[in-house]
Order: sequence, then C-alpha cells, then structure tokens
Amino acid sequence: MAAQNSAKSTGRYRALAKAFSWRVVGTIDTFVWSLLISHQAFQASSIASTEILTKVPMYYIHERAWRHIVWAPDSHIRSLAKSISWRFFSGIDTFLRSWLFTGKLEYAVSITGAEAISKIILYYLHERAWRLVRWGRMEQTSRSAETAAA
Repeated sequence: MAAQNSAKSTGRYRALAKAFSWRVVGTIDTFVWSLLISHQAFQASSIASTEILTKVPMYYIHERAWRHIVWAPDSHIRSLAKSISWRFFSGIDTFLRSWLFTGKLEYAVSITGAEAISKIILYYLHERAWRLVRWGRMEQTSRSAETAAA
C-alpha cells in the first residue's frame, strides 16, 4: 500500500515537472508568435506571461487525465494524440488571451493558428524527450504496484 501511494505521488510530481518544463517552451513560442503578429512587445509579453497562470494548471490536469488512459504508454501515436488534445484545449485559452490583450480578433486567430502548428511539433518533441526520463513513468508505476502486491 505504501509503495502504491509513493507511485501516485511520483506521478503527480512528474506531471508537475512536465507542466513547468513545457510552460518554458510554450511561453517562448507564444511570445515569438505574438510579437511577429502584433509587432507590439508589451502585448506579446502580456499574452505569453499570463500563460503561466492559466496553462500550468490546465496542463497538470491534462497530464493527470492522460495517466488514466493506459493505451500505448510508450508509443509515438500516444504522443501525437496527447499533442493534439492538448493543443485543442490550450488553443482556446491562447485565443481568448490574445483577443483580450490585443483587442483584435484577427490577431487572436493568427496567433492561435500559428501556434497550432508549431506547438503540436514542439509538444510532440517534449513528450518524446520526457519518455527518456524514467522517473515516475506509467509503466514503472504499474510495475512498482505489482511488485508491492506480490
């Protein structure tokens, strides 16, 4: 039982670490696209910096939800599916914040559209990089629980 609780908390810490590492990558990408599209450094900074408040909790929830889906934990297709599902939910957030800070619907659509492509690629690479980190992985957690039960 203690090993199972330890595995659960490790999974939570892994999700949190992934949320913060992704946020660094994602925020840089958002800033660059926002600056290229709006040509306003303050607006680009505002859009990118507020992501920390909205997307770290969103990513943590997304990551925890995907831990309940035990389908193909080490596959490329899973990484792609997670990339697309994350982009859908985070795209809504980016669109709303971009519209709020720029006041221009066309900027919000452009920023969100540009990110839809770049961030699916970046997120996929982020997922694959995290597959190299053994700490708290799903299959490791499953094996720990099986070992404790035996």
